[in-house]
Amino acid sequence: MRLFLGLILLLTAAASAAAQTPIRLWDGDAPNALGKEAADIPVVTPYPAPKETATGAAVLICPGGGYSTVVDVKEGSAIAEWLNSIGVSAFVLKYRVGPRYGQPNPMLDAARAMRLVRYRAKEWNVDPKRLAIMGFSAGGHLASTIATHFDAGRSDANDPIERESSRPDLQILVYPVITMGVNTHGGSRLNLIGANPTPEMIVFYSNELQVKVDSPPAFIVHTIEDQKVPYEHSLKYAAALSEKKIPFELHIFEKGPHGFGLAKSDPVLSSWTEMLASWLRVRGVVAKKQ
Repeated sequence: MRLFLGLILLLTAAASAAAQTPIRLWDGDAPNALGKEAADIPVVTPYPAPKETATGAAVLICPGGGYSTVVDVKEGSAIAEWLNSIGVSAFVLKYRVGPRYGQPNPMLDAARAMRLVRYRAKEWNVDPKRLAIMGFSAGGHLASTIATHFDAGRSDANDPIERESSRPDLQILVYPVITMGVNTHGGSRLNLIGANPTPEMIVFYSNELQVKVDSPPAFIVHTIEDQKVPYEHSLKYAAALSEKKIPFELHIFEKGPHGFGLAKSDPVLSSWTEMLASWLRVRGVVAKKQ
């Protein structure tokens, strides 16, 4: 009996490890690749929800890091595991970053990841019409970039993945960088668009100026005490969503630093995850509490 249980646990662990194996976004070199090292290869790592609780919904997670690195635990795998706990599958994106890779490469990587998840939705037990994007800090900028610069895919593309839409069905932004203009986050701007960006480039990547009438509904969280990315970023984006009549829910906490992640040690700030779960219930993404 013990041997049997041990075998079951071993097989379960092996299946979990296989599910969390990074997958290249492109079979060959990514567009604009400068080499073949890990830094040149964008990947997405699947975290499927348990079959017995899976809702079919999924979230593509864009961790932060100022467009100079990717914070892959606190804003990646830890978030994915929390999403799994409410029946949502997750996919953690490792996108290319500066100074080696500036624009448009992070946007190309995130858009490709959205298309890839949709293309392989059946394999991953995911509903391609319930795919959200979530981002933290600079990853929030990347998520809001996809939510404002998406396209329907190219029906004539030779690559079937490129025929899929890159539009998220929902956007979830946590202490996001939004603007590349006044009061931007200097490191994110430098790594993404360089030291001397053109005015057109600043406007293009200032996502409060790029909201479309069909941008997806948004959930946004920030803190007033954020000393790295002013909470006005979130206010600007919420105002732009409101102007376009896009539904959104905005939570500005008084206390809390930048980069709080799940904020497990803060009984007040950590409530943002339950607020998100409630919003997802309202949106019909996860099951309502009994």
